[in-house]
Amino acid sequence: MSEAPGASPFQLGTESFNMTLSLGGRYAGEQHWALHPERSSLVARVQTDFGGVLPELRRVQTSRMHPRALTSQGYAEGDGRGRASFETVFDRRSGLMTLRQGKDEVSQPLTTDHHDPVSLLLWLRRCSATAGAEAQERLHAQLTGGRVLIQRLPDTEIAGVAAHGYFLRPGNAYVYVERGGPFRLLRLIQPTDFGPIEANLQAGARPAAPERGSNRRRRAGAERT
Repeated sequence: MSEAPGASPFQLGTESFNMTLSLGGRYAGEQHWALHPERSSLVARVQTDFGGVLPELRRVQTSRMHPRALTSQGYAEGDGRGRASFETVFDRRSGLMTLRQGKDEVSQPLTTDHHDPVSLLLWLRRCSATAGAEAQERLHAQLTGGRVLIQRLPDTEIAGVAAHGYFLRPGNAYVYVERGGPFRLLRLIQPTDFGPIEANLQAGARPAAPERGSNRRRRAGAERT
């Protein structure tokens, strides 16, 4: 189970934002995040379109998670044009975790809560919302590939915005989260075969208010009827 600071009123809702990718200071693509509540879950869809100095390629990640704990209920990854190439399903009723890759499928007992690559980043936003004078220097989270150690870095500034920093191992990734509300993801740095790819929040990106998203869905439903 993830080890995190105590409970907080911070909760994610309907939201969308874009990040710009760079490699060695050169443009490397765009990343679009979209979050929305769905039934008893929070669903996040992350579409990454690589380009510029990288080969043109699209990757779509979809995470279904618990709306408050932000632990994963299911995760899928693919090119967004067909069936996902990789899927993970966490079924608490059956007590099984099922992994599918291509035609291969394997299940194993689900003995603890897990995060996926997307829910982990959103969970760190919640950690930042609860961080203060008693912030933990080290956190842990469980992914399907094993336990992740998360080390707090000294607070810094990203484009003039105060930020909490985190270093993740294994993976050697860096995550920077806005220190005050709405605790946006400001910068992500991920090592790759091409070198470290940096994703920076585009200027002016602000989360959409959950109430507005809910009203839009209600109005759309009324118009259809």
